[in-house]
Amino acid sequence: MTLSLLALMAPANDSSAGLTMLLLQIGAIGLIFYFLILRPQQQARKKHEDLLKALKKGDEIVTVGGLLGKVKDIKEDRVTVESGTASVVVDRARIIKVGDHAAGPGAQG
Repeated sequence: MTLSLLALMAPANDSSAGLTMLLLQIGAIGLIFYFLILRPQQQARKKHEDLLKALKKGDEIVTVGGLLGKVKDIKEDRVTVESGTASVVVDRARIIKVGDHAAGPGAQG
């Protein structure tokens, strides 16, 4: 009888070891996901926020839509941009480049 009890308990030990290994693998995948995807996104977002906080009148900018111009006026979340002879109001978050500095995912420089 004791021999059959040991035989029944053996798979339980193997399955708990398998479960532990599975949890370690899931944790490793989570860490890889964080360092390859989430952390760079957070850093790019922070860099973009810093770029927009430092925005001032007279800065040359480029928007997401490709509009080039100089900052004429800044309000809380709106920026008036002078491009050629026209003035355009754009959302501050849509500015991707100020002068020679770019921010955001896929930004060059």
